[in-house]
Amino acid sequence: MKKARQLFAGLALSIFGLSSAHADYTLNLTEGVTQVSKDVHDLHMLILWICVFIGIAVFGTMFYSIYHHRKSKGHKAEQFHHNTTVEIIWTIIPTAILIGMAIPATKTMLEMDDIQDADMSIKVTGWQWKWEYEYLDNGIHFFSSLDEASNKARQKGSGIDPRTVPNYLLDVDHPLVVPIRTKIRFLFTSADVIHSWWVPDLGWKKDANPGFINDAWTYIEKPGTYRGQCTELCGKDHAFMPIVVVAMEKEDYKQWVEQQKEVAAAEASAAEKSWTKEELVAKGETVYTNNCASCHMPDGSGMPGTFPAIKGSPIVTGDIKQQIEVMFNGKGMMPAFGQMLNAVDFAAVATFIRNGLGNSVGDMVQPSEIAAMQNAAGANDDTDKE
Repeated sequence: MKKARQLFAGLALSIFGLSSAHADYTLNLTEGVTQVSKDVHDLHMLILWICVFIGIAVFGTMFYSIYHHRKSKGHKAEQFHHNTTVEIIWTIIPTAILIGMAIPATKTMLEMDDIQDADMSIKVTGWQWKWEYEYLDNGIHFFSSLDEASNKARQKGSGIDPRTVPNYLLDVDHPLVVPIRTKIRFLFTSADVIHSWWVPDLGWKKDANPGFINDAWTYIEKPGTYRGQCTELCGKDHAFMPIVVVAMEKEDYKQWVEQQKEVAAAEASAAEKSWTKEELVAKGETVYTNNCASCHMPDGSGMPGTFPAIKGSPIVTGDIKQQIEVMFNGKGMMPAFGQMLNAVDFAAVATFIRNGLGNSVGDMVQPSEIAAMQNAAGANDDTDKE
């Protein structure tokens, strides 16, 4: 198929006088870095050139007939109702073409759906507006959000030129890390609305639907960083939900896994220690900027009629237990941050909004209290599954 594609491309370059330096030509599918993505690209090019030459043949014949059999040359229109031979020909030829196109298309589709014999599995959950990754084989679990530099630059009135931000809107704080030369099975779902996980270099995209599981697989052959985006209109911040996949050598991946386990242990240890209010407020400001400011605004003024203000909110300035319950379990359009933030970050942002953004309640919540709530919620989930 690849040779055929190259032959067709060469003919087109000769016929239309196009330059053969096509490296910078971006008006086509990404060829990708996996065998599936290359097969999809080759299939696309094969079908494209078949359609191009059918179009040339059909319109060429039509324009030739119109020009050479026109009335001004003395030609008269033939009067007939049907021609059995012609009708058989124009039925058999298109059927043969469709069958010829269907065979490679079916082969590629079956290849894309072959999730058997996977070496590892990753569960991907879409949230407004971030991705949750859970490595089912080793227990690693984290959320991936738009990186801080892009998040600051995108804010109205930030004064930051987006062109100065590397990979603007295409970078994240925690990329998905995978080993190369490993068959990876993905399981897709959603915690709220429909999302769609798409990395062009992998050659496919999959919808993440609430209450359903879709699956796909990939096998990346060389290390690299591959970027994508959510391709479903999932809400006001749909444009700020990128995907970054970092493919590593297997030995490097093993080291990364150990590092993540150390990070998890450090987070658990940090949740156990006693924090001062000043420490939590300082940390909570960053957590608020990265997770809350897009809806409630950087100054906490909110968006009237859509997102309530933090400043002076009766929930924020009232009973701290009520505020934590709302943040933990979610309410309305606000997601359940009890699942999205670790105990320290949750306690920090809860304390910050009670003592910042124009509020000065003066109290605080310790990460250990949030960790206890998360452990209890996890135990309840396990009981429900049983």
